[in-house]
Amino acid sequence: MARQKKTSKFGHLPLATSGPIECALKGTPLLNHPYFNKGSAFTKEERETFELTGLLPPSVQTLEQQVQRAYQQYSTRPDDLAKNTFLSSMKEQNEVLYYKLLYDHLAEMFRVVYTPTEGDAIQNYSRIFRRPEGCFLNVHDIGRIEHDLSLWGHADEIDYIVVTDGEEILGIGDQGCGGILISIAKLVLTTLCAGIHPNRVLPVVLDCGTDNEDLLHDPLYLGLRHKRVRGDKYDEFVDTFVQSARKLYPKAYIHFEDFGLPNARRLLEKYRPQIPCFNDDVQGTGCVTLAAIMAGLHVSGQKLGDLRLVVFGAGTAGVGIADQVRDAIAAERNIDKAEAAKQIYLIDKPGLLTTATELNPAQEGFAKPAEEWGEGKTDLKAVIEKVKPNVLIGTSTVPKSFTEDIVRAMARHVERPIILPLSNPTRLHEAVPEDILRWTDGRALVATGSPFSPVKGPWGPDGKEREIEVAECNNSVVFPGIGLGAVLCRARKVTDKMLVAAVSGVAELSPALKDQTAPLLPGVDVVRDVSVRVARKVVQAAVEEGVATEEGIPGDEGELDEWIREQMWDPVYRPLELVEMEGASRLARGEMRVVGSIGGRATKES
Repeated sequence: MARQKKTSKFGHLPLATSGPIECALKGTPLLNHPYFNKGSAFTKEERETFELTGLLPPSVQTLEQQVQRAYQQYSTRPDDLAKNTFLSSMKEQNEVLYYKLLYDHLAEMFRVVYTPTEGDAIQNYSRIFRRPEGCFLNVHDIGRIEHDLSLWGHADEIDYIVVTDGEEILGIGDQGCGGILISIAKLVLTTLCAGIHPNRVLPVVLDCGTDNEDLLHDPLYLGLRHKRVRGDKYDEFVDTFVQSARKLYPKAYIHFEDFGLPNARRLLEKYRPQIPCFNDDVQGTGCVTLAAIMAGLHVSGQKLGDLRLVVFGAGTAGVGIADQVRDAIAAERNIDKAEAAKQIYLIDKPGLLTTATELNPAQEGFAKPAEEWGEGKTDLKAVIEKVKPNVLIGTSTVPKSFTEDIVRAMARHVERPIILPLSNPTRLHEAVPEDILRWTDGRALVATGSPFSPVKGPWGPDGKEREIEVAECNNSVVFPGIGLGAVLCRARKVTDKMLVAAVSGVAELSPALKDQTAPLLPGVDVVRDVSVRVARKVVQAAVEEGVATEEGIPGDEGELDEWIREQMWDPVYRPLELVEMEGASRLARGEMRVVGSIGGRATKES
């Protein structure tokens, strides 16, 4: 992935990424600091200035040469989990090299640094543990939360916080304190995909115990060894974290990740009106899926008003998708949300959710009148036969649940069915693209929750073999750009209009708009361009709604894009400028760990 074009016009901004970085470290302490370390790429002048001449081999190499060496080392690792561990170790040694390696091999490595391999790493967290990374807060030390958070920086030094309680991780369930790795992985994606400064982020896990019996009986498990604390004490724990984070880092954006369904929804609704926050499982999944649906409807010549949507799996992700689609239908048709919800059908373990089903508050708005369904079957096949949906989404984590009978039943009623098996990791997919396309004679429009190779087959009326690329319905094309936009404009909160704007930004860049055999969503190879578009849309919506607090935001779209790009961090070695230890910033003194430092040119502190 090429480096983003920068402009000196905005080089004065606090988050600008042009110019040198001040550094007061010398010798071994400098080499041991992942933010400053360049390894064999330190220039001759830097080696002399920073007393490195005897600590490095004499050859001065480029970042590209280092990437070549690192990739060779990476390739020798025997499996994806070992590769994941190798990358984590590299991140602790040299951040620029770590991110540059990922950039240059993003399509190959994405599955290693995120799903599905990250799920394996989280499940094995206590066994592969080497050194701590991130902030660990536990429910029995509520009085220490503010103090422990304060260790990570000063008020203006944290832009983006990802927090999880580890209850519902990546389709693999309750992982307790191992959830810290999902916070870390999400922040890696914000840097890779949107240029969020990696030294201005904070991964957090809220450890309130675990209901995972395997972990409770594992002598190596590193978290609290008891059942999850719930109720008032849990709420006090979360609220103390939120209020402490806001007090310490008043400009930071808080990203909730992988909370269980009841808590995810409830906490989001509680804090959304108060602070700039976001839940990727509820909102991010909904946004990216809506973008795929909009692209699919464009290909099939339909509109949101024509939608008949069945969601199989009414958990956090499924209901979040339903919410986002409902809101978009309501806006397009100019109707209220209750009326728009009539076009959406949720199916879970009991079958179709009706007024006779035991529901949680997040599901209630989509329940169908029980009297309309009577004593008949309400399983997936029965609902498809009766509703004749044009869109089917899987968020069930029930593998192979989209059977040939079900897919063919849907295709009998719809010319271009949109089928999105989104459960991940791959082994939990409701169906694989090859089967879906074969069962629909290539007519289905497919996107998946994990990456799949292109599918070849005799698609089309002429029976000629064609290759269809399958879009990955990955939140990374939307949540990093939303976060970037909110961070750069210092939004007071994240509004519905900002999310709708983000969806339009992704949908506008769908390859399928130009070629019906192309993916419904842009891929990771252009994700930074997508993030710029999403961030632009988010910033514009925030300004329009009066929730943007940053001054000097350009009104012209071209200038706004330049303003955004200049503040996006890139994996390049910037020159180091030696400063005296006395009077240097905390970043320059190397006191900032791997988070919390100034992203642009460091400034002196009094």
